[in-house]
Amino acid sequence: MDLLDAPVTALARRLRLGEVTAVDLLEAHIQRIESVNPGLNALVADRFEAARHEAGLADARLQAAGPEDSLPPLLGVPCTIKEFLLTEGMPHTGGMLWRREHVANEDSTVTARIRAAGAIIMGVTNIPEGGLWMETYNAIYGRTKNPWNPACTSGGSSGGEGALVSSGASPFGIGSDVGGSIRIPAAFCGTVGHKPTGGLVPNTGHFPTEHPGGAGTYLCTGPLTRTVDDAWLVLNILAGPDGADPSCESMTLGDPAGVDMSDVVVYPMESTGRVIVWKGVRAQIHAAADALASRGATVKEPDFPLMKHAMDIWASMLSDMSKQSYCEILGERGTLNPWWELLRLWTGFGRHTWAALIIAGVDRFVDFLPGRKQRFVERGIELQQCLEEALGDNGVLLFPPYSRTAPGHWRAWLTPFDPQVTAIFNVMESPVTQVPAGFDGAGLPYGVQVVGARGMDHLTIACAKVIEAELGGWQRSNPPQT
Repeated sequence: MDLLDAPVTALARRLRLGEVTAVDLLEAHIQRIESVNPGLNALVADRFEAARHEAGLADARLQAAGPEDSLPPLLGVPCTIKEFLLTEGMPHTGGMLWRREHVANEDSTVTARIRAAGAIIMGVTNIPEGGLWMETYNAIYGRTKNPWNPACTSGGSSGGEGALVSSGASPFGIGSDVGGSIRIPAAFCGTVGHKPTGGLVPNTGHFPTEHPGGAGTYLCTGPLTRTVDDAWLVLNILAGPDGADPSCESMTLGDPAGVDMSDVVVYPMESTGRVIVWKGVRAQIHAAADALASRGATVKEPDFPLMKHAMDIWASMLSDMSKQSYCEILGERGTLNPWWELLRLWTGFGRHTWAALIIAGVDRFVDFLPGRKQRFVERGIELQQCLEEALGDNGVLLFPPYSRTAPGHWRAWLTPFDPQVTAIFNVMESPVTQVPAGFDGAGLPYGVQVVGARGMDHLTIACAKVIEAELGGWQRSNPPQT
């Protein structure tokens, strides 16, 4: 299998057996990045020379190891990291123009854990300004394009990771997700993406770094990968408290291999009830349910009427949890006034993107209606209880990762509330595995979200692996090359 197509599990095994060197593996991916990145604009800063040195050290360690010696699980495997996560020596701007000179002087917890596992970081990837929009664009780095069609978005906010993993330029990436920011890019670009159970992975060193755990258990850091098995491997490396993020707790993960599909109950759900989901996307939800049923799972009709309030619940619960408002995050000198900044942008003197300012305005609007916010927080708690009771330790909900396949650039503004199909599961703290599920007539990837009860990450992984096998899984995209 080509190095640009092989799963991380296979690459790690081949490195351990001496079938490929870390240097050769790294050079193959650097060459791929240099070929596709000019057209994608996904990697925004590289550390190729440092990575080459680290690959040489990895080879020396691999060559010196005996057959019985224990080695780090990712020793010699290259990867990329979302720019929001502190990576020593790399930019850490959050996509905000006034932070364009900010460089990380240390690693985030997850970056440090990836390094300790032996992975070699090739660089950091593009994001939207501030992170709360599904199109990866900012005034520092520009726009990231979809590797299947450059006229379409790669999603956000981990859009750079989605584009690189899709195109085979990175074996795996680390992204983050507070409203769909792992799952939407994974779906649009055709990769696996896993949003962990809230509180499973520490967010220490994630932008904005002033408030560790600032979004509590709703912000989740996790992997974008070529295969479901790879997502599980990386998740186990990332998981566990670090003593710094107060929202992270110790959890005992189950074993996907121990899941008996005949015990699994599947609830296929086409929409929240407030989103018009395209026919092809709905068809893949039912195709995924059929795949699980063919392995013995029981399919049942879902009944979650509170889902129709998904957008209001997400906005209210996130605002209620957050230690910092979005206006405070964006503000260079205190709290940003989004209406004033929109006027500046309109007159040609703006310092922020349209997306960031509109979202900041919506965030402020939520705070102006405390009674309404509390009402939807209460509904959210009720919905969480309903989901937990229905799913238990053997149930999964199948859900669309978006209303359609990747839209053209800017076209997401026509349906700005569609990300509620992913966002609701952040405030539910649910584990979710997004798995590729074939292609539409235009050659753009479909995806399916597999949702479980809190702590049931192994169950969503096990079910996603079945869907991956039946519906085709990840295929390397071939964007225009230089």
